[in-house]
Order: sequence, then C-alpha cells, then structure tokens
Amino acid sequence: MGKFIVLVLILACALAACAPLQPLQAQPTAAPPAPVAEGEIALPAPRLDSDVSLEETLQQRRSVRAYSKEPLTLEEIGQLFWAAQGVTHASGLRTAPSAGALYPLELYAATDDGLYHYLPQGHRAQLRHVEGWRAALCRAALSQSAVCQAPVVFVVTAVYARTAGKYGERAERYVQLEAGHAAQNLLLQAVALDLAAVPVGAFYDEQVQAALGLPADHKPLYLIPVGHP
Repeated sequence: MGKFIVLVLILACALAACAPLQPLQAQPTAAPPAPVAEGEIALPAPRLDSDVSLEETLQQRRSVRAYSKEPLTLEEIGQLFWAAQGVTHASGLRTAPSAGALYPLELYAATDDGLYHYLPQGHRAQLRHVEGWRAALCRAALSQSAVCQAPVVFVVTAVYARTAGKYGERAERYVQLEAGHAAQNLLLQAVALDLAAVPVGAFYDEQVQAALGLPADHKPLYLIPVGHP
C-alpha cells in the first residue's frame, strides 16, 4: 500500500511538471493622478528626506530679513506649502496638528508670478494674478523691508468658524496655536532648503486682505517672507 501511494505522488508531480505554464497576470498599476480643475496647478511632489537633520535645522534657524533677487522655484514653494499644511495620511491628517482635525488654516504665497492658494488635498494650488500686490502688502506691513523685497511672501490665514463650531470661544486660542505650529514647520523647511525666512506679525489685517484680494473670512495671522540669503 505504501509503495502504491508513493507511485501516485510521483505520477502527480510528473503531470504537474508537464502541464502548460499559466500566463503571468499583469500587476495592478497605480491610478493616474486626478486631473486638476481649471485655474489650478499640480505642485511637484514633496520630498520626504533631506541631507539636513531636524536637529540641524533647529540649530541653524534664524530670522533673516534680507534676500537676493533669485526667485524660488515652484518645487521650493510647493515644499514649503507641504511642510506647513501638507496631507500626510489617507485620512487627511496633515503635517501640523489641529484641534479636532478641523484645519482652519488657509495658506497663500504671493510671488511675481501671482498669488498661490494652497490646496492640501492633492497637493495643488490655485494661481491668480493680483495687480500691485507688492506695494500694497508692503504698506500693510508698515514698510518692513523683508515683506517689501522678498521674492515670496507666505501668508497664513485662518477661518475661525471651522473651529468655533466645535470649540466655541476657545477656538481663537486653538487656531492661533495651530498657526504657530504651521509657521514653525515652514521655517524649519526653509532651513533644510537653504533658504532664509522671518515670521512677521506686525501688519494691518484688513489691508493685507485688501492687498491680496482675500475672502473676508480668511483672517491673516502671519506673513512669512522667504528668499535666498
């Protein structure tokens, strides 16, 4: 009986070896990126590593108010946006913590090419032309040279209602704390990109909104001029 079972197994293995090979099935590929809407641009994918450690960026970060005239690349602008508010999880969580994950911040970057409005989902931006923004923003910021001369001025704004619906009167505190988280992320990323930056809080809120044509509920909290040192 034992010999019979062995012979059956040998025969089965031989038949399997002689059977025609099944064609390899094509491996699934990643879905192509979703097309951007009219008036939007896809930003270059953010990089997730660097030759500069976090500890080095903390050591090297300084408030720098003078810059060369060299413009920032779209890749650099996108990387700074991502550092401040980029999506880092499939659930929508971002680089900076947010009370209740409500994300009240809206980020802008004013450049000679126009005003970029960051859209974290999909790492995109809306770009529109704003006539005479630099002179108007310079006046709104009390003629501070960094704002007047930087090739890019990032603007951190907040929609308080997004947080107030859940947290009531404490929303103002939570939103302002969140703006600090995002700003520090951006400042440290600037160091890693060998860029210079400074956070600015002295400005007339309504004049900043008017200079950039911001929605009425997008309240400016920070101006962050950025450039090459």
